[in-house]
Amino acid sequence: MTHSEILLIEDNPDDAELTRIAFSEAGIDRQLVVVRDGAEALDYLFARGAHGSRDVSQLPAIVLLDLNLPKIDGREVLQAIRGDARTRSLPVVVLTTSDEPFDVEATYALGVNSYIRKPVEFDQFVGVVKQIGLYWLVLNQPRVAG
Repeated sequence: MTHSEILLIEDNPDDAELTRIAFSEAGIDRQLVVVRDGAEALDYLFARGAHGSRDVSQLPAIVLLDLNLPKIDGREVLQAIRGDARTRSLPVVVLTTSDEPFDVEATYALGVNSYIRKPVEFDQFVGVVKQIGLYWLVLNQPRVAG
């Protein structure tokens, strides 16, 4: 079951705040849940640890995933998401500063839905986040579990 929230896995507080602003400016009325590292992301998704009381059946509408994270990196988070039947179909968009061909290929091999390089310029970053939100939360027809 999909919930209406967006899970942002981002260790940079400035990028997290810019993402929040961009979704607000785009008129996307979804709760933005921010986790700061890969371990917390997996705890959140699988309702473990500090997130143990969360209903694990309530999945976010989309996961925005940075690759370079503390504790557990983004590739490992993606692998765990795709490796579990409960989260296998969850839309995951990598949003990262890396444009290394290895990172692009590795994340697509692990099953990412989209790979987007974060622009460094503020207006461009806001524009990219707006487009992500509009596509994945408005235009895209999500898969219905069954």
